[in-house]
Amino acid sequence: MDYVKLGRTGLEVSRLCLGCMTYGVPERGSHPWSLSEADSRPFIRKAVEDGINFFDTANVYSDGTSEEIVGKVLKEHTRRDEVVIATKVFNRMHKGPNGAGLSRKAIMQEIDNSLRRLGTDYVDLYQIHRFDYGTPIEETLEALNDVVKAGKVRYIGASSMFAWQFATMLAAQKANGWAKFVTMQNYVNLLYREEEREMLPLCEAEGIGVIPWSPMARGRLTRPWDTTTARSETDEFGQTLYSETAEADRKVVEAVSEIANARGVPMARVALAWVLSKKVVSAPIIGASKPHHLDDAQAALNLKLTGEEIAKLEAPYIPHAVVGFK
Repeated sequence: MDYVKLGRTGLEVSRLCLGCMTYGVPERGSHPWSLSEADSRPFIRKAVEDGINFFDTANVYSDGTSEEIVGKVLKEHTRRDEVVIATKVFNRMHKGPNGAGLSRKAIMQEIDNSLRRLGTDYVDLYQIHRFDYGTPIEETLEALNDVVKAGKVRYIGASSMFAWQFATMLAAQKANGWAKFVTMQNYVNLLYREEEREMLPLCEAEGIGVIPWSPMARGRLTRPWDTTTARSETDEFGQTLYSETAEADRKVVEAVSEIANARGVPMARVALAWVLSKKVVSAPIIGASKPHHLDDAQAALNLKLTGEEIAKLEAPYIPHAVVGFK
């Protein structure tokens, strides 16, 4: 496994981050395709054995049960100081007032809830899951600074939003001497490249580590276009990401297939190798629900695409409407 510094921090993370949305009680939350604790264990254990030290989850995944499973299994297979645990705050966790968002109250209560579920005294990377239009950014940023000063969080990060929003928050952090966002977890893959216009250049200029979610487009870049899976048929959020550009997206998937066939490797390796070729990317967040997923992801680290191959992969792309947030 390769390791890199996370953005401009001194924190060392594996070049791959295991996304843990897949692990959680299926009957809880909105992910009926998630794996139970028993079924999740082999993947988390294998990730540790393969040298992955970076694990990403969120309070909202499977109604908090993802955090519970991740914390429990990691504690059984590695020391706390050997892993980097990331989680998120923003989405609704209970009905009624103050059950969601990035108010000071929500952040203070949710960091404690996440720590309890994870079974740890601190989170390495605490991320705002989305931009909160209903809370002044100063309130959010000061609260995040306070959880860092309290020792509950080592670093803070953000997730999908407009580049102008992220730039505004970074400027406010600098002006007030508050803890700065060190990562951006955004949607980057061959089927959605809109982040290349503004967000990725901003992150590069500011030294922000990029940890893309869904680098293989929720599996669409890993199989022929017309092939479906249990997850793709029940993933309501995923279905909203590709509904307007199917014709062009199909051509991208076909290009991935052609290069994979020529290389004699699975499509997933080619799709992930393209994301890894972006110098601003620190560690793509990969999902694993089948034994070969982790092996393919690790093999992608050694797959170096040529300039000609990258051009072929990128050629069919057309501009997409902004998806994944708003």
